[in-house]
Amino acid sequence: MPDMTPQALKRGKGFWRWLRLGLLMGIWGTLGLALTLLFFVWDMPGPEQALAATRRPSVTLEAGDGRLLATSGDLYGDTVRLKDLPDYVPKALMAIEDRRFRQHFGIDLMGLARAAWANLTAGRVVQGGSTLTQQLAKNLFLSPERHFRRKVQEALLALWLESRFTKDQLMEIYLNRVYLGAGTYGIDAASRLYFGVPAKQLSLWQAAMLAGLPKAPSRLNPRVDPDAAMRRAQEVLEAMADAGMITSRQAVAEGERMAFPPRLSRDAGWFADWVQDGLADSFPGSGDLVLRTTLDLRLQAIVEQKLEAMLAGRGVRGDVRQGAVVVMEAATGAVKAMAGGRDYRTSQFNRATQARRQPGSSFKPIVYLGALEQGAMPDEMVADTPLSIRGWSPGNGHWQARGQITLEEALAHSVNTAAVRVLARAGGPREVVALAQRLGLPGPFKLDGSIALGTSEVTLLDMVTVYAEIANGGMKVEPFGIARARSDGQVLAVANPERERVAPADDMAALRRMMEAVVNRGTGRAAALPGRVVAGKTGTTQDSRDAWFIGFTGGLVMGVWLGNDDATPMNEVNGGTLPAVLFHDILATYLGGERE
Repeated sequence: MPDMTPQALKRGKGFWRWLRLGLLMGIWGTLGLALTLLFFVWDMPGPEQALAATRRPSVTLEAGDGRLLATSGDLYGDTVRLKDLPDYVPKALMAIEDRRFRQHFGIDLMGLARAAWANLTAGRVVQGGSTLTQQLAKNLFLSPERHFRRKVQEALLALWLESRFTKDQLMEIYLNRVYLGAGTYGIDAASRLYFGVPAKQLSLWQAAMLAGLPKAPSRLNPRVDPDAAMRRAQEVLEAMADAGMITSRQAVAEGERMAFPPRLSRDAGWFADWVQDGLADSFPGSGDLVLRTTLDLRLQAIVEQKLEAMLAGRGVRGDVRQGAVVVMEAATGAVKAMAGGRDYRTSQFNRATQARRQPGSSFKPIVYLGALEQGAMPDEMVADTPLSIRGWSPGNGHWQARGQITLEEALAHSVNTAAVRVLARAGGPREVVALAQRLGLPGPFKLDGSIALGTSEVTLLDMVTVYAEIANGGMKVEPFGIARARSDGQVLAVANPERERVAPADDMAALRRMMEAVVNRGTGRAAALPGRVVAGKTGTTQDSRDAWFIGFTGGLVMGVWLGNDDATPMNEVNGGTLPAVLFHDILATYLGGERE
């Protein structure tokens, strides 16, 4: 029969009391745990969203020969599989980021303990304990915020990833989705951007360099800091040797092989910005764009080098601090090179397309074309003597009046008083303005005699476009920088303006003959190229605030502007000096095959 003694009854009551207490604690503990988990996961994204990438459409610009020029947006390459990659690609990543990747379950307790001890002994954070799976979880799902709640979410998502995918699948996802700097996502995009090869062709040192980027992709990537990228790659190679993945001798040898081919162009950023302006209107849609541009990388590099050499040398003595150059194909309007200033990294303002300046006497060919269209001839005579128009008397500089000279001589020597008289022969300011607009100059223009001396503001690109029409015999030119376009493998239509005549061919031929005299015996003699026919015109504004030379030869038109952003005067610099010399130096190197 049951024990009914007081002691037994007391023990029974104690048992039930503890049982109730245990149940209550279990219930409240479970509720507390549930609430704690709810606190951590209530705003956590659904893991299934991980593999559906959301990103900005990318724009990839290629130079005329197909070499990579620039990228914007989020650039992804081809999806890679581990079996297609050299085995040292994943090994390099594991060596520097997570050596126990294939042993842990998403959270490496040994790694956490090791990192905690290292940080404790150092007195600061010197080592992290995150696994590749945790990094993948953070990159796929979470914001870059750093706090305890995010770390718990990261751990929970890492456990989910490990339960859903194999180790090889996780490594593939990581390699295809990790951000590696310069807008690139995934190892294939980074490989193509930094080394010009697909990921399956990566060398050992290149793989090590890419494996080192996740630590600080925006700071360590080769385009930002090649030296830092190489130092980090050496750390990865040493880590691989330490882990027994390669030998120490291999690590040393690969370190010695690290080298980047010199980038032909440093400052093609102005051109890249120009061709991407209005891109959404030209190519609507959300697909990735690959644009083959008209840029000639070799010519672009020569332009950059010669412009900097001029500004750093003779430009210092002339108080010249800025310049711009545009080179265009006369027949088509294809822009082959563009420098919008001295250094794109310090100033993205494009002085070739955005700066409006007075062109000075480089505007005079338009005035003379107007006279030719009215029946004038290059050998027709015009007075070069002083004149006064309602109190305005243009000067002739150092020119000694001869009384009467031909139109050709007047243009060749840039005689101002003769140009004002030629303006009247062309029908006056209104007729010349109408002609300038027909040739593509937008204006506004001054409607007085000073227009003959180039007092209305223009851009360098606009002036080069007009000279291209002179060079090609009077056919309309629309400057462009995109030759072909593709989106998601499909070829897109590129706008191709209809060809139309804007001036009679005979008049343009006569004008070209007159502009050849400028270079042969006039103000532009410094632009002459031995063995080549060169035509062009100099331009200088009041107090030498702007100096221009625009000319053409061999199907190419080049415009040069030198001056200062604040419009301060230069020291005895005019269009026939440094701009004409720069024109000569660039084309002599490019067309003559001289070493850059």
